[in-house]
Amino acid sequence: MRQRPNLTEHHISVSRTARFYTTGPGDEKVERVWVVCHGYSQLASEFIKYFAPLEDGNTLVVAPEALSRFYPNRFSADKAEGRRVGASWMTREDRLTEIKDYVDYLTNLYEHLFSTIDRSKVELNVLGFSQGCATVSRWISESRKPVDRIILWAGGLPPEIDLTGGGLFNGAQLVYVVGTGDELVTEAVIQKEEIRLREHAVPYRLIRFDGGHQLHRETLLRLAGENTSERDSGAR
Repeated sequence: MRQRPNLTEHHISVSRTARFYTTGPGDEKVERVWVVCHGYSQLASEFIKYFAPLEDGNTLVVAPEALSRFYPNRFSADKAEGRRVGASWMTREDRLTEIKDYVDYLTNLYEHLFSTIDRSKVELNVLGFSQGCATVSRWISESRKPVDRIILWAGGLPPEIDLTGGGLFNGAQLVYVVGTGDELVTEAVIQKEEIRLREHAVPYRLIRFDGGHQLHRETLLRLAGENTSERDSGAR
């Protein structure tokens, strides 16, 4: 029997061109910025359309797209033209490298945005939906970029996020939004997440709406109308 050669894993850094979409005013009129990260198998161009209700002439919405695109449907002999395309922030394969890549990508995007916008004069909300929840959590936790509010919609914190010692997300408000009929984020999942947060005295808010694993217009408008300078004093 032929002996199999030793297999050694290697990595090199390469340049990638990342895509993101925006809606809203030019730099001089921006008062609020929302960075919104889509869920698994979505594209930024479609995801950003859900945030049309935020368009008020002073709100800039920025939707970065995950670096890994794929065809979600099963392979067929049909031509690729016309087949739906989705994107994913990461998989379990080469997991840590993919996390580092998207953390670096989102940090570069942050620097790009605020090279022309005065960060000190705008309110910054970061929203992750579904898979995007873990994405934004890791990004802000590792990059330490200052944000005013983090909204985890239909998802939660990844398990490796360190909640000890306080100071999670540099004191940004933490808001969870979950539909009452979400088939993925069940009541058991919510309770487990809340226990973890309370054990470490992490302030948060939980907002529920009547719906499933989806964005909800009225709840989004409610969040947009809040003053993020008014910090919550504790979990509830």
